[in-house]
Amino acid sequence: MTDTRAPDSSRRSERSRRAIYDAALALVGEVGFARTTIEAIAARAGVGKQTIYRWWPSKAAVLLEAFLDVAAQAADGEAEIPDTGDLEADLKLVLRATVDEMNSPVYDAPARALTAEGVVSPELGAQFVEKLLEPQLQLYVRRLRAAQEAGEVRAGIDPRIALELFTGPLAHRWLLRTLPLTHEYADAIVEYALHGIAARR
Repeated sequence: MTDTRAPDSSRRSERSRRAIYDAALALVGEVGFARTTIEAIAARAGVGKQTIYRWWPSKAAVLLEAFLDVAAQAADGEAEIPDTGDLEADLKLVLRATVDEMNSPVYDAPARALTAEGVVSPELGAQFVEKLLEPQLQLYVRRLRAAQEAGEVRAGIDPRIALELFTGPLAHRWLLRTLPLTHEYADAIVEYALHGIAARR
């Protein structure tokens, strides 16, 4: 029998959307954000540029959504920082994984492009923080609060400030390329932040 069912437009749209994500991420990695255009994304994805403009207002918006999709896939269902009862070990595990992610070409080029564009575009910068960074930072907040409740962290510590002792150095070294990002560096950050650098008397 002949199949007379109408084409599934939602499946076709999803295929096109994913092709656009892949094209945007690939182009930014190959030629950089400045030389990536809507026209080039459309050509690489095999869609008309009007399709892109129907869904997104700019190439930055395309890249942000594509990058959020990458981040969601990388999380792979991991909703929280592990809580084994050993805060130091848990933080080292997470920071080592973050180092691996930051060193990945899949992450590096689009993250740098979005970070740079967010500096000159407050709206994009705010969306980048709201949709990607802050949800990730709140994972640290919850883990540090649990550590407070367990007596591993002083009661008066503000977790939202404290988390930056762990994430800030990684971001600084990654953004400015001052020195390599390594697991050993991640471990040292955790140790310095938890135990301090002042001489013990």
